Amino acid sequence: MPSLEILPGIYAVGVVDWNMRSFHGHTYTTKRGTSYNSYLIVDDKIALIDTVYGPFTEELIQNIQKIIPLEKISYVIANHVETDHSGALPALMKLCPNAQVLGTAKCREGLYKNYYCDWNFKEVKTGDSVSLGKKTLSFIEAPMIHWPDSMFTYCPQESLLMPNDAFGQHLASSFIFTDEVDPCVLWDEAAKYYANILWPLGAIISKKIAEIQKLGIPIKVIAPSHGLIWRKNPMEIVAKYLSWANNEVKPKAVIVYETMWGSTEKMARKIAQGIIDSGIEVKLFDINNADRTEVIKEMLDSRFFIFGSSTHDNGMLPSMAGFLEFMRGLAPKNRFACAFGSFGWAGGAVKDIEKIINASGIPLSLLGLGIKYRPDENELAACLEFGKNIVKADKVN
Repeated sequence: MPSLEILPGIYAVGVVDWNMRSFHGHTYTTKRGTSYNSYLIVDDKIALIDTVYGPFTEELIQNIQKIIPLEKISYVIANHVETDHSGALPALMKLCPNAQVLGTAKCREGLYKNYYCDWNFKEVKTGDSVSLGKKTLSFIEAPMIHWPDSMFTYCPQESLLMPNDAFGQHLASSFIFTDEVDPCVLWDEAAKYYANILWPLGAIISKKIAEIQKLGIPIKVIAPSHGLIWRKNPMEIVAKYLSWANNEVKPKAVIVYETMWGSTEKMARKIAQGIIDSGIEVKLFDINNADRTEVIKEMLDSRFFIFGSSTHDNGMLPSMAGFLEFMRGLAPKNRFACAFGSFGWAGGAVKDIEKIINASGIPLSLLGLGIKYRPDENELAACLEFGKNIVKADKVN
């Protein structure tokens, strides 16, 4: 992508990764690609905010050189250590050896352990700032949004917040601003991004947003390090983050199951029908045919989680076990959950699922439903009633 001036003297110089299809060690699918955003501020002194993933170093360098010679860079701001934002830093610093790197103390530690380079590094904390001439950059520490080293950079003269991994999306586009793309695609990717990366950090996110609001700083543009820039109604994404962080949900159920010979699937479909008959939206997923990233996104605003598995070796099937372990780490709150499944000569899957639900801190809305072999008509009717009772239990509680 060409360099683009997004505000007076401020340029987007990052790169688009059209082919990225998985992230964070294949824990997150990125079907629409992604971008690694980097911002160049040209003033009496020149600052580069974040770099890009290592394989795109040359493209970053070319984008910067279209605007200024690299040796003129005075500051490189490292908002976050993770290599998709710092991978180009070693090569870049060789070309601007007089530049000073600014970041948190944890950032300094992390960069050294990743690259073992002895750069001119200045540690910054909340309230610190650096003058570029007409423009100023100030810093806000944001630990655990989403790494211990994370921070935000703010330019008061343009009311511009550059929050690195907050408020982003994994979305490759020939456009650069959120108002230029299909809003359905945009919000789908924003929700997916939050659900799969930031969900367990809700309490920290709420506190940080409150802290920034208390500072009273105007925010007219939010330029994250993945995806598109929010220039119209940027506080809309902030409001969404607060809603997600506060675990606000709607009447919706997500059913996730794994089946061996189809019996658990029959149960799942009847349970779904019982919930639908109660007037509640349902999303139904066979975990072996579903995209886990999409499933987690659907769970983000759902009140009910229903998990099912056939029994194998006295426990649940392996794909369901892996999914539930991932879900447990997200620490969802304000939900109800329950378990179901079929078995042959001995059960076990339902109890295993309930153990993980309990470990997640989610209340069990009903005791699990287990059915031996293939469900008959009476047992399918029980599954239908089970679905209805999930909704009834919430109303009682």
